Amino acid sequence: MRLNLPIGLTLFRIALIPFFMIAFYLPFTDASFVCALLFIIASITDWFDGFLARKLKQTTRFGAFLDPVADKVMVTAALVLVIEYYHSWWISLPAVIMISREIIISALREWMAEIGKRNSVAVSWIGKIKTSAQMFSLVALLWHPWLWVEIIGVIALYIAMILTFWSMYQYLNIARDDLLNATKQ
Repeated sequence: MRLNLPIGLTLFRIALIPFFMIAFYLPFTDASFVCALLFIIASITDWFDGFLARKLKQTTRFGAFLDPVADKVMVTAALVLVIEYYHSWWISLPAVIMISREIIISALREWMAEIGKRNSVAVSWIGKIKTSAQMFSLVALLWHPWLWVEIIGVIALYIAMILTFWSMYQYLNIARDDLLNATKQ
């Protein structure tokens, strides 16, 4: 495997995860801002690594594998921190739904790849909008400087949850015939 700039950015994103988590727990006034800032930097690398991989023609199998793994670990870590901070069902419920969706869709993609239909469950535009709403909500809820930011963050979290259901429905609907086929191939 040759290391290139897009893979380097993905590895950098993974390396930032423990740092934004540690910042979350630091006992100083601006710890939540530092946590959110590190999460923003990690989120920006998510956009740049894919863009640069295509632009520089440096797409690799390893990068295609590592990028979604980095995304899911980063988002899951942030959701766990938000769950811990708010310690309430109305935050935990959408967070667990989003984490569950990621597990379900990852398993679906793996299974569809096994039967040779991986491209039928490629990332959709709804998934991209869901990710944007999710990232926005996580920044607001990790930072939480004022009540109105938290309220906007919770609204964005619920929008992301609705889009989570919608995109999951789309993926499962695309794979429905293959999933419900009575014979194993």
